[in-house]
Amino acid sequence: MVKRIIKKIFNVRDKAPVEKPKVLSTDLGFQKLSTAANSATIQPQAPQKIVTPERSVDVSALFYGMLFPSQSGTDTGIANNLEKSVISEVENALTSPGDIAEKVLKLPSQLAVLDQKLRDDSVDIDTLLEVFKTKPVLSIEVLKLCNSPAFKRSDKEVTNLQQAFVQLGREQIRRLVTTSLMGEVVEIKPIYYRRFGLQIWRHSQQVSYLSAEFGKCDPDTAFMLGLLHDVGKIAIFKMLLDAFHQAEPGEQPSSSLFKQVMTTKSLSLSALLAKHWQLPVIFETSLSELASSHSKPTGELAWAVWRANLVSECSMLFQANQLDEDCLTRLLMDANLTREQFDIYHEKLKMF
Repeated sequence: MVKRIIKKIFNVRDKAPVEKPKVLSTDLGFQKLSTAANSATIQPQAPQKIVTPERSVDVSALFYGMLFPSQSGTDTGIANNLEKSVISEVENALTSPGDIAEKVLKLPSQLAVLDQKLRDDSVDIDTLLEVFKTKPVLSIEVLKLCNSPAFKRSDKEVTNLQQAFVQLGREQIRRLVTTSLMGEVVEIKPIYYRRFGLQIWRHSQQVSYLSAEFGKCDPDTAFMLGLLHDVGKIAIFKMLLDAFHQAEPGEQPSSSLFKQVMTTKSLSLSALLAKHWQLPVIFETSLSELASSHSKPTGELAWAVWRANLVSECSMLFQANQLDEDCLTRLLMDANLTREQFDIYHEKLKMF
């Protein structure tokens, strides 16, 4: 259905209806949309590297500007036909999330079953190991994560799941299983994956790690919520890949309009997907709070993910030399984090 709609749009491209976009407010990327702007033109954002101490910093605009740089170096705010078609498709997805959940971004059926077994202390390790024996690909992925710089606990390599359970424990294994299975959701054709998908998946892993660090009341739920918060972006990116096949040569998603859609619409789509997947209601509630908030959310889990998202975006921007010291200092104040604390997390995040 998604591809059919996109093809239909492209067949009569100039006449394709596009809902009027909504202009972002200035509050750290979780902005409201206004219907005042024309569907193809909005006021451009400030250039990425210009930061004035008197103004708030739209870190999400900077972040997506880094992932989708304007080819000309300046952003007119005008959406091209490629972007118009995807924006229209996103609006359709928000009214019919079931189509996206079933055809574009299907949640692995193993996830809920394995997570339940790992969470149940009455299920012993031997029983769990027998379950993993029937899923060799998953076992390999978990072992790879065990030995990755981000999760490795010692210089000694983990060579089997028995060692992994002993070294890491059930809760950490549970997080690795969740990460491995969610990685299947974002699997994208290699030619496009490194351009955007890889960076968003890296960002999601960083946010899940930090969410568990910040969400002390329920670190495991915070970890899962951190992984889920960007599934809407991955869905939009997969729509974009389908649209690329029929785009004009040279068309790229680089306008500020498209970046704003990625920021504002994707969290709403993430919440709708969590509901369709019949995940515990706390996931939909927290994601909806993140999508609708113009400021720091009040829910403990949503606040942990909001803070983690901000720190991850700052880290990736800072690593790419897209964030100056004054800007970073002010953003860290919003995250309730000192520069010394950020430096520690920044070094850990570079391992993802």
